[in-house]
Amino acid sequence: PNSKIPALLDRSGETPICIFESGAILVHLAEKFGMFLPTDPALRAEVLSWTFWQVASGPFIGGGFGHFYAYAPEKIEYAIDRYAMETKRIFDVADQRLAHSRFLAGDEYTIADIANFPWLAPFTTGTIYNEAKTFLSIDDYKNVARWVHEIAARPAVKRGRIVNKVWGDEDTQLKERHSAADFEGKQLD
Repeated sequence: PNSKIPALLDRSGETPICIFESGAILVHLAEKFGMFLPTDPALRAEVLSWTFWQVASGPFIGGGFGHFYAYAPEKIEYAIDRYAMETKRIFDVADQRLAHSRFLAGDEYTIADIANFPWLAPFTTGTIYNEAKTFLSIDDYKNVARWVHEIAARPAVKRGRIVNKVWGDEDTQLKERHSAADFEGKQLD
């Protein structure tokens, strides 16, 4: 409906359900499968808060900082500085939270971590926006780094990170996934 991804058409029931936007998709899937979203009201509120924090914060990192720092045809110092400071603020918020909990919403891995990981991890690993990791002093956010490394080590995350990947070595790509057997012989690290 928004003419962009992500979008999901769940055809598992009698009536197809169309869902767009990452936060809505994650909530739908978590509720459907009874995973990664607690039913306790207080814990659920915490998870939803951190999930929607990503929905509100992600565009500053990707659309703002990434564009002006790495892709804009003209380097505009004010725009780079503005989005760099917001990106650092986002990392600081996450780092402070992760100083007191294993995962963003507490001690359990949830959709909050699933939503935030793809936005924060590439900065931590230095795989996005040229020299952004150095420019933003990302190594200062030790708790985010710990969290990224723990999540990156999860077997499901390793598998998920190669699905639809079309760059790099052939054995690190899985252009299409149709069954669990598709992962056989693929390098997941």
